[in-house]
Amino acid sequence: MAKVLAINAGSSTLKWKLFEMPAETVVASGMIDRLGLSDSVFTAKYGDGKKFKLTRDIETHDLAATLLLEELKDLGIIDHFEEITGIGHRVVAGGEDFKDSVVITEQTLARIEALAEYAPLHNPTQAYYIRVFQKLLPRVLQVAVFDTSLFAAMPKENFLYSIPYEYYQKYGARKYGAHGTSHRYVSERAAQLLGKPLSELKLITLHLGSGSSITAFDQGQAVDTSMGFTPLAGITMATRSGDIDVSLLPYLMHKLHLTDMAEMIDILNNKSGLLGLSQLSPDQRDLEDAADTNKLAQQALAIFINRVVKYVGSYVATMNGLDAIIFTAGSGENGIALRENIAAQLHYFGVKLDPEKNHVRGKERDISAADATVKTLLIPTNEELMIVRDVMRLGHNDTAL
Repeated sequence: MAKVLAINAGSSTLKWKLFEMPAETVVASGMIDRLGLSDSVFTAKYGDGKKFKLTRDIETHDLAATLLLEELKDLGIIDHFEEITGIGHRVVAGGEDFKDSVVITEQTLARIEALAEYAPLHNPTQAYYIRVFQKLLPRVLQVAVFDTSLFAAMPKENFLYSIPYEYYQKYGARKYGAHGTSHRYVSERAAQLLGKPLSELKLITLHLGSGSSITAFDQGQAVDTSMGFTPLAGITMATRSGDIDVSLLPYLMHKLHLTDMAEMIDILNNKSGLLGLSQLSPDQRDLEDAADTNKLAQQALAIFINRVVKYVGSYVATMNGLDAIIFTAGSGENGIALRENIAAQLHYFGVKLDPEKNHVRGKERDISAADATVKTLLIPTNEELMIVRDVMRLGHNDTAL
């Protein structure tokens, strides 16, 4: 049995999950929060419902990775570091270079660092963690799993922007998407639940959370997705605007007396979406609670549903049909009313929910009505499992595994 670690690193957080493979059993999970700030917090869940919490200053990524390994040992989750035979790292941007997960070499790591201009807040940090873990566990197989790899081979008519073609050729200006690991997991799981090969299905996966994206799968291939060059594009999100007329930006900058485009982008990323529309909260639960008496909250929810429905409708037309839609991520997995409202507007396509089956949160289930011609599935996402599966797949012939 192998123990494989999934690492999801951000600028101020380090999320992790340890699996026993190939049984795919979660041995432990946790995160380090407030990294780089005073009173950083390390939490872990392990064993038979055991929980551990440690508050201390964790100033660097090196300290965070070292603390993680030390606590795995101190808590008795592992007896020695050699039990960890593989580490999978989530990496945001793979550009067109990486159409699949890869075993990390010095060459691939250098390319991940070079792609930082596509994800300046993520790739440098994730590359640095890879180097740290290489130093701490030098004999352990390390694998990079990219958010964008699922979409690297989409048809050009779906990933190209209608701008001079040379901008794509010279600068890589195209749609790259995001949440690819999540969309990949739920699409594969949907095929299992439907009892058909993924290559025979037309699916639309709805990753609806703080960040939200929608992906169309036709015969096993991701043919289109809602996020664009960055995760800012697509549908309305918690704090992100989604699609917007770019000509509006200089107009607003003039009105707001802004001279730095970065300030405008910050507004679109962090002060827009449901938060900006409602002037209340980015959380759909808060808006649902307030909707009866707050017209802005009601309107924000209506706009969110409207954008989802528009994307789904366009993808049904693109694929010339639909076998199933899948709800996943925080809002998709837990939003009972949200799923009802979206499905109601997709009735024309044959989507129909069973109200009793739909009355569930975070549990894998077919929530379709008996007479629905298009299946609707609720599938909790599991990006970490996909990461460790890729470690096992790519390390199949490696003696480390």
